[in-house]
Amino acid sequence: ILLATPFFFPNIGGLETVARVLSDEFTALGHKVVVVTQSARPGGEEADGREFAYPVVRCPSALKLLRLVRWSEVYFQNNIILRTLWPLMVANRPWIVSHQTWLTRVDGRTGWEDELKRFAIRFGSPIAISRAVAAPLPVPATLIGNPYQDKLFRVLPEVARTKDIVFLARLVSDKGGDVTLEALARLRQQGKTPRLTIVGDGPERSNLEAMAQRLGVAEQVTFAGMQTGETLVRILNEHRIMVVPSQLAEPFGVVALEGIACGCAIVGSERGGLPDAIGPCGLLFPNGDADALAERLGRVLADEALCDRLRAGAPEHLEAHSPRRIAAKYLEMFEKVRR
Repeated sequence: ILLATPFFFPNIGGLETVARVLSDEFTALGHKVVVVTQSARPGGEEADGREFAYPVVRCPSALKLLRLVRWSEVYFQNNIILRTLWPLMVANRPWIVSHQTWLTRVDGRTGWEDELKRFAIRFGSPIAISRAVAAPLPVPATLIGNPYQDKLFRVLPEVARTKDIVFLARLVSDKGGDVTLEALARLRQQGKTPRLTIVGDGPERSNLEAMAQRLGVAEQVTFAGMQTGETLVRILNEHRIMVVPSQLAEPFGVVALEGIACGCAIVGSERGGLPDAIGPCGLLFPNGDADALAERLGRVLADEALCDRLRAGAPEHLEAHSPRRIAAKYLEMFEKVRR
């Protein structure tokens, strides 16, 4: 399996997580895997210090890429990558592409690259990670949700769940940190003062810190910075609720699965693929609506029985997104296209 992905470790994000999890699972199931990526070399090892169990080829030359495509039995792109499609014109190999995002610009318009991608996928075997991603594609796609790191994200019984709300994202404008702070201010006006932990870093951090001061909720907010690994898992386990308030429509939302796996009830925005990621384990609200977000948060904070009902759906939902289950669905499709 040749797995091409735009980003890979040391980059951190949903796309990178999916590529890592699938590569690990394919290898564990006995398949030979090579990863091709444009991500910079991290010094030969991952951030956790463990070497990859498969080759990772970074920024390959044209000749190297062609040789790898010829070597492969299946060419799998983790999101469509036009610049690495050309070898298929020389080497006839099955091409599977997992659509991890929209075939549009951020503002919803389509450019020439998007139109070219829409044309190209007619010649491949498309996968969509959510119903929302599948709907606008020009050809039918197989629906396979994204996996999460189930060996890392888990409930820690020894950790007391004494904190209220956690927000986990890169601190950029479209992730909804500002909507969360506005919702916190609405709750404060109602005499409710839950505490919020913001995990992550990015260009909007200083703006969010200033906004918390301006709204009068600064003493309720902790900016925890970037956290990973077991430290992050422990933080999530300390909280009752994870908020995923994306302003834009998310294609999926692996972060919701991570929160669910750590025992959080989820409150997330309703557009895009987030409802697929949240499943029965949370409440939805209209994107960007601080009043609605405050209402949902207030409801979950005040009703422990509701929290328990939302958590009750976690085992079955998480099993459907376990790495082994998702990898098996991909491998089943790979076998079909090879016939």
